[in-house]
Amino acid sequence: MDQVRPQMVKPLPHKENIMTTDSTISTLNGLIKTTLDSMKGYQDAAKDAHSTQFATMFAEFARDRSAAATDLQAEVRRLGGTPEDDSSFLAAAHRTFMDLKQAITGKDDKAIIQEVERGEDHIKAKFEDALRDADLDPSSRPVVEKAFVSVKEGHDKMSALKHSIA
Repeated sequence: MDQVRPQMVKPLPHKENIMTTDSTISTLNGLIKTTLDSMKGYQDAAKDAHSTQFATMFAEFARDRSAAATDLQAEVRRLGGTPEDDSSFLAAAHRTFMDLKQAITGKDDKAIIQEVERGEDHIKAKFEDALRDADLDPSSRPVVEKAFVSVKEGHDKMSALKHSIA
């Protein structure tokens, strides 16, 4: 007689694990939106910069942010969530304000750098908050830390640049 093997049944996930996963997905999606906002801001700054040096630097940062957003989106998918794929309304409003401000100031590089640096303060704070979040799934932390390296580098370069032309 053939022996019937009992099927392995996965245990139901603990409620805490589901809540942590949901919280992590929410945090990651917030970071994705902010990172996409930053990417679009850098793309706009690259288009508007008079200096080829600044335009090239902004375009490079836009590519870095795109890669960071892609990594964060992959992590959301790994956790079973649906990743954000567009920037926030708030960022669109900020870019509109930036466009208006640049039109008034003549789109000079100093004004663009000041606005970019202000955006960098915002994204850096978002990532620092996420990394302090006790509910962030430990398996997702390395993805956030890797993206934060790009964010911190961009922030530090923009801050130094802003202070060098002030």
